[in-house]
Amino acid sequence: MKIEKTLRRLKDQKEKALIIYITAGDPSLDVTEKLVYAIAEAGADMIELGIPFSDPLADGETIQQASQRALRNGINISQILSSVKKIRMTASIPIALMGYYNPIYQYGMESLLTDCRKAGVDGLIIPDLPFEESEDLRSITEKEGLELISFVSPTSTQERIKLIAANTRGFIYCVSVTGVTGVRTKFSTKIAEMIEKIRPYTDMPLAVGFGISTPQQAKTATEYADAIIVGSAVVKLIEEAQGDLSKMLRNVSQFVGALKEGITEGDQV
Repeated sequence: MKIEKTLRRLKDQKEKALIIYITAGDPSLDVTEKLVYAIAEAGADMIELGIPFSDPLADGETIQQASQRALRNGINISQILSSVKKIRMTASIPIALMGYYNPIYQYGMESLLTDCRKAGVDGLIIPDLPFEESEDLRSITEKEGLELISFVSPTSTQERIKLIAANTRGFIYCVSVTGVTGVRTKFSTKIAEMIEKIRPYTDMPLAVGFGISTPQQAKTATEYADAIIVGSAVVKLIEEAQGDLSKMLRNVSQFVGALKEGITEGDQV
């Protein structure tokens, strides 16, 4: 269980983990591979590769547009897995695929998970699959040695949190706000309250996502959580630099480095 092992190791060392999301195939899979190498080198501890989908309900405008660009390029799951195979020849950073249930169902659950394992994918994040309906998929991921990551939101009940905490793998994805992903100028102050609700039930690493867009917000989040997840702010940099690969890689690397520095400074306080 590579994801959980990585995050637990950092947690045991009293360090915070940085998880970066990018949309696979935006602007191309060749560039995605280069971005993964750059993000890993800049200090990220894990990468989420988004599977482009036409109706990404949990994602805000920035990631929706990235998905549309990737879909126009004809990007599909098979191509993404081929890219992960290439990445695995060079990089060992934990990788999870983040995607919606429809493309996964169309591909075939068992086939996908077998192919994910063979390609070197470590886990899956499926935002529109309720935990209560994930039993079949969880049993297959267990068999294939993959980690199915579950969500807890500010509206989750104590009973649901307890159930998720007892059954999730990798880490618990703590959604910082109700609504969709996206860059926000203000970060939710309810994170501490949500983390306090989860902690009594598990020592699983807790990662906060949705809305973190600056090193300061990252530092604030890791005062409570074990890891942060940053997506829209990175995808926005990719969008702004399309057509200029060197600028894209430079800007993304600098931003990821600043985020890692921010949460590392937090470790030392």
